[in-house]
Amino acid sequence: MHYAEVKYFDVANGPGIRVSLFVSGCPHACPGCFNEIAWNYEYGEKYTEEVEEKILKAVSKAEIQGLSLLGGEPLYPANLRALLPLLRKLRERLPKKDIWCYSGYTYEELLSRKGEEKKELEELFSYLTVLVDGRFIEAEKDITLLFRGSKNQRLILVEESRRRGEVVLYNQ
Repeated sequence: MHYAEVKYFDVANGPGIRVSLFVSGCPHACPGCFNEIAWNYEYGEKYTEEVEEKILKAVSKAEIQGLSLLGGEPLYPANLRALLPLLRKLRERLPKKDIWCYSGYTYEELLSRKGEEKKELEELFSYLTVLVDGRFIEAEKDITLLFRGSKNQRLILVEESRRRGEVVLYNQ
């Protein structure tokens, strides 16, 4: 996996001060995307264990509320596979930190995956606090929305949604 950028002090992609990892590669190619450069799967730097440790160290700081995963598309199968070790370590070392993930896939699309992808997503969902789902739709762009770019996108409380068997939205 490649990544476009790591922001070590981000206040736009979830509550509080966060570390945000922008992965490379996106199959959606949404018109009007703010990060079109990251559509290319080879863009940016190679994601390594050293990068992973640097991210974990940054998230461990007291002022950091959590980690946000963005893209590109973090839940593209190859990217998801590469991110799982980071999330395992984060949950083990820093269980009180929250994890947000932005995806162009809807929650329902993700739940419909099969086989190994389904297993990987189930594991990912066990770590996530909030999933921001849905493609960016330029016609529904609204700069007043909290933590998302277009009205169709939802902020889903993952644990509560899994427990209830229905989508439960994050409200701040």
